[in-house]
Amino acid sequence: MSDREQPQIYLITPPEIELSKFADTLSDLLDKCDIACVRLALSTKDQDVISRAADTLREVCHKHDVALVIETHFLLVEPLGLDGVHLQDSHRSIREARKALGPDAIVGVYCGNSRHAGMTAGEVGADYVSFGPVGASTLGDGSTVDLETFEWWSDVIELPVVAEGNISLDDATRLAPVVDFLALGPEIWKANDPAAMLRDYIARLS
Repeated sequence: MSDREQPQIYLITPPEIELSKFADTLSDLLDKCDIACVRLALSTKDQDVISRAADTLREVCHKHDVALVIETHFLLVEPLGLDGVHLQDSHRSIREARKALGPDAIVGVYCGNSRHAGMTAGEVGADYVSFGPVGASTLGDGSTVDLETFEWWSDVIELPVVAEGNISLDDATRLAPVVDFLALGPEIWKANDPAAMLRDYIARLS
């Protein structure tokens, strides 16, 4: 059993949102549950759509003292008043993002199931790494990250680690002792009552 504290929740937005409705849903979640960070992860590459979403969700998140990071588009962080970026290309863009954003912005990176990529990301300045998917997926090559990777990271590496991707409630129980953040997206949004589903996940972390 790790001596690390209970993992914090990290929410990932759906790839497509009805902005006003989603903003209300997110505000309700932040009112009811303790959330550490929200990732704006829209599928669109339309800068106007992204900017409008960022402006609206930034107000919701910052009202609740919750960090809002954007996926991939680190050049939008400063213009939109966001807290940082989540990169999807392993360690390749970290130096560029850090140079653009400075030392105070959050720079996180997704590393798939590669411990080597995670260690390299830490060496070049990432604030956290994420591994995934935890559960089986038909996306990509279908590979997943096993519990042993998180156990190893917990024992050897100090850099915060995030678990993400198809996380079941039972997965959350297994991951709780060995991760710093549990990233949830579709697991929450597909539920009829996202807040109730999120509370079920949080209950598995204690």
